[in-house]
Amino acid sequence: MATTRLMPLHTGKGRDVGTAISDIIDYAENPEKTDYGRLITGYECDSRTADAEFLFSKRQYTGLTGRTHGSNDVIAYHLRQSFVPGEITPEEANRIGCELAKRFTNGNHAFIVCTHIDKHHIHNHIIWNSTSLDCTRKFRNFWGSTRAVRRLNDTLCIENGFSIVENPQRHGKSYNKWMGDQAKPSNRELLHVAIDAALAQKPADFDALLKLLRDAGYEVKTGKIPALRGKNQKRFIRLDTLGSGYGEAELRAVLSGEKAHQPRKKIIQPMPRKQVNLLVDIQAKLRAGKGVGYERWAKVFNLKQMAQTVNYLAEHSLLEYDVLAAKTASAIARYNELSAQIKTAEKRLAEIAVLKTQIVNYAKTRDTYVAYHKAGYSKEFLEEHESDILLHRAAKKAFDVLKVKKLPTVKSLQAEYAALLAEKKAAYADYRKARDEMKELLTVKANVDHLLGPDRREAEKEKEHGQR
Repeated sequence: MATTRLMPLHTGKGRDVGTAISDIIDYAENPEKTDYGRLITGYECDSRTADAEFLFSKRQYTGLTGRTHGSNDVIAYHLRQSFVPGEITPEEANRIGCELAKRFTNGNHAFIVCTHIDKHHIHNHIIWNSTSLDCTRKFRNFWGSTRAVRRLNDTLCIENGFSIVENPQRHGKSYNKWMGDQAKPSNRELLHVAIDAALAQKPADFDALLKLLRDAGYEVKTGKIPALRGKNQKRFIRLDTLGSGYGEAELRAVLSGEKAHQPRKKIIQPMPRKQVNLLVDIQAKLRAGKGVGYERWAKVFNLKQMAQTVNYLAEHSLLEYDVLAAKTASAIARYNELSAQIKTAEKRLAEIAVLKTQIVNYAKTRDTYVAYHKAGYSKEFLEEHESDILLHRAAKKAFDVLKVKKLPTVKSLQAEYAALLAEKKAAYADYRKARDEMKELLTVKANVDHLLGPDRREAEKEKEHGQR
């Protein structure tokens, strides 16, 4: 994952506060980008009225504090968060975006997270109100905030088993250009290939090798360390910077027969296999008002998806319908099992977090509560030590809710928490694999059912009903 710097949203440019907020929120909440609003989550605000709520909180802030910030007042903050294509689902991306915003603002600011799925890569637009929930203070952007949010983002990424940008560069390329450059060989890689091709012609000596490289279009600069420059290179590349096997001494050793040359092979990441998509119900779309152009596109789309469906069935030896149905049912059961395991661990982790806090509060306020009891629960004592007594009562109530009869030690809870967290992280890898397999099998089976027609679907339903 990658995040960009925080972008303060000002009024400016002749816009009032309400217009400035609604402009960015309208873009982020674009229904065509967010699956018609399904991938929008609001925290302490309704995403549909967030602009009005943000504006109202700013008016309350001015009324409570008497402070105004002029025409350049920061009204909200905007953060973009991108994910590697094919690594995450839109729902997970939205959840992680919410977690990032909540942790970074300590839950003290309302925000919305809009997950966009219109590009090859899933990405979030996170917008939070600069005014706090209690309307008494504002979020202050600080020196190094970009580094801080990236570190928090990387922490969340690692916790959930997703990749991170190891060495983010300032003033870098756009995400799309960066992705597009991955398939292009660098000048050094092209030079490796040219040297390999020249050596394959078995030159007599090092000078003959340089001549072959000149004939291939490279400009050669001789000297203490030879350097070469291709047609599209701005600078010469020295041989001693090309890595093992391409220095002058090593090349001379190869030419004299003292050692064998090992061409450097570029490690190419395999392209992800295209996922099978559900077939389009063309007749239903036409009845809904789609035109002839859409019908032509849908027919081509369905042909491609059926070809991918058949390829999937052949690759996984699922050419019999009963085998496909059994495999799908097994994948669903496996996914549900892992999902239940993770939810159980998460529930217990939450209980431990509450229990640790309440145990500490109970221990800190026990003496005060004992003194309150000895004082006959007097009102004067209660007024003087009300906060400690309320904390003590809340702790006891929490123990009752969690059905704790004997208080465990904080150390034992910490050990259990660490073990559960490790178990949850380990299960996530299997969970994601099982989820992807289940989704693909369900899609393939749905396409096969669609192809077989309603008669086969009714027969399957009757068969399932008879087995119950």
